[in-house]
Amino acid sequence: MKIAVTSKGNDAASAVDPLFGRAGCFLVFDTETREYTLLDNLQNRQSEQGAGIQAAEKISRSGAAVLITGHCGPKAFRALRTAGIEVVLGAEGSVADAVRQYQEGLLKAAEIPNVEGHWA
Repeated sequence: MKIAVTSKGNDAASAVDPLFGRAGCFLVFDTETREYTLLDNLQNRQSEQGAGIQAAEKISRSGAAVLITGHCGPKAFRALRTAGIEVVLGAEGSVADAVRQYQEGLLKAAEIPNVEGHWA
């Protein structure tokens, strides 16, 4: 299974980025290989609108079954859920910590988004 995490940096020791659509980047952890893959999010960070939807498409194309982030708006949340991706909100600390907490059952999937649209 693949777990995508919003990140402020390019390795697992980096802090979870609280933003989804305009996250610094995404780190995708593969539970089988135990390796991370970096997905750049520069285009969406600079986008005037639609960053969350475009980021959701990027996460879907990565093959991730789970997204861990701090916050997610309603349109992106709906796009992720429609793609069959479990959305985990409220994560803090490092990317590695967030993955571990999810795997230990300490972080759970959200039922609704936790911010209004265009939150920053």
